[in-house]
Amino acid sequence: MELKETNTNTSTTRTAGMEDRIGSLFQPDTLLGEDYAANFRRKIPLEPERTLLLAVLEDGIRCFQENLFAVSGKRRTLFDEAKEWLFSDDADWFCSFVSLCTLLNLEPNYIRRGLREWEARARQANQKKNQGIVLDQRLVA
Repeated sequence: MELKETNTNTSTTRTAGMEDRIGSLFQPDTLLGEDYAANFRRKIPLEPERTLLLAVLEDGIRCFQENLFAVSGKRRTLFDEAKEWLFSDDADWFCSFVSLCTLLNLEPNYIRRGLREWEARARQANQKKNQGIVLDQRLVA
């Protein structure tokens, strides 16, 4: 900013729009909500949090798949809880399946459909495997 001072008969005149510049300091600042929120958004992606959410999802799917044929005990409990979690539409709590999928931009019904198809194939393969096995039939004298 350049100020020009001219002395004429002991009076000083300033130019370069000083009044306009000072007046603009007291004008309201219009800021959109998105602009305001952008100031507080993280600049670094949320990789640690995303990794944790993916680990929770992976653990649920693993418990479902690895314990599919469990009959009783802890493994059956893990399967039942995983199945209940995966196929529940409850979105009220943070770690529900639907909430995790939403946070990870995944479609829960697509994953469920894949799990149902996998389960049907696994059960069919297990059934075929069991049909080929002849149980040891011993006669005791």
